[in-house]
Amino acid sequence: MSDTEVVRLVTAVSGGAPGGGACSSDAAVERFARAALTTAVEPGDLEAGRLVAALGPEGVLRAVVEGHDAERVLRAARHAEVVPLRGAPRAAFEDASPERAAEDARAVRRIAECLERWRPRLSLDESCRAVERASRLGVQLLTPDSDAWPEGFASLEGGEPLALWIRGDPNRLARLEHSVALVGARASTDYGEHVAMEAAAGLVGRGFAVVSGGAYGIDAAAHRATLASGGLTVAFLAGGVDRLYPAGNSDLLRRIAGEGVLAAELPPGNAPTRWRFLMRNRLIAAAASATVVVEAGRRSGSLNTAGHAAQLGRPLGAVPGSILSPASAGCHRLIREYAAICVTSAEEMAELADPLGTGPTGSPAAAAVRPVEGEPRGGDAEGVVLSVLSSARRADADEIAARAALPFTTVAAILGRLDLAGRARESGGGWTLSERRHA
Repeated sequence: MSDTEVVRLVTAVSGGAPGGGACSSDAAVERFARAALTTAVEPGDLEAGRLVAALGPEGVLRAVVEGHDAERVLRAARHAEVVPLRGAPRAAFEDASPERAAEDARAVRRIAECLERWRPRLSLDESCRAVERASRLGVQLLTPDSDAWPEGFASLEGGEPLALWIRGDPNRLARLEHSVALVGARASTDYGEHVAMEAAAGLVGRGFAVVSGGAYGIDAAAHRATLASGGLTVAFLAGGVDRLYPAGNSDLLRRIAGEGVLAAELPPGNAPTRWRFLMRNRLIAAAASATVVVEAGRRSGSLNTAGHAAQLGRPLGAVPGSILSPASAGCHRLIREYAAICVTSAEEMAELADPLGTGPTGSPAAAAVRPVEGEPRGGDAEGVVLSVLSSARRADADEIAARAALPFTTVAAILGRLDLAGRARESGGGWTLSERRHA
């Protein structure tokens, strides 16, 4: 394949160079190599990360498609490791100690196993088709050389993604510098969803983006409330960004693609699997400034995300629930056994993510409305919002808050709940009563 063809393919999915302008030949070749490797390498493959760090993505791609054996790959990796150290190369190559021989033997076995895994899945033709498929779907390729690459991924070291496949504006990912991951159980309770929506709306009002995984339950509640509040939300998926999973959230995921970002390590067409969900969780934890588990049973997958956050040294919070509720048992365990910080409000979550208060100050719309003494609570506030909504005339969340004399964050959370319940719907930037509200 010619460099010209590579530039054409990659430019179609990368939007040019990191800082704008044309995509150079060298940059295009590296990005194509990363794209190709995502077709064969499973997320979180540490051996792949080490080889890419040593040989570069193009070097690893060549080793796979040109049939290099494990010994040759190891020699190249060893050379890359020692060459920058002046005076060290020859001594390093001539180390014939038993320890070095045993270490090399183990490395050769690991590399051989990797090559055996990757070769059946990787071909240049299929890689080209993957990039062309992404281009047709409007999916973009984001690589670590981009200004929008999440800074938090650097903490993953060898587990950093090779690339991200993106639906939405990739530049929005730069705003994850000030973000909170809100995660929790798929089988959530009304309490958990209410807390997630109040938290998401409150975080948006304080200028934070909200990160989650697009799943049912807590994830969906957090995403919906963020969108209703006019904030940025990012969903990291376990399959391709064209595989809107779960299917019941497909409309929500399309909204996120339009107003936020859908991101995945795997190219379009790949299905999510249990292993991929678990590895996806590390991206949620690494991308966000802090992770908060809103509601989780003892076996919830969100505890895996919490584990990644703790391993990365990121701030970890958990929302308490009733001691009688199995749905909060996982949160209580995080607080008791894993030193998670007990958080009970968006303010405390923002403080967890930005303890010095040096982050954003929030959106003007959200900041314009403050809680007042004696404001309606719970169902009373919901009734007020329903009375303001019309089935014929759209109104945005700011207008509804002003007419209802309620805080913006409260209204945003209520609108999210009404949307989930099918009693209100958002379209064209405004909210109306749903025709299905009496069903």
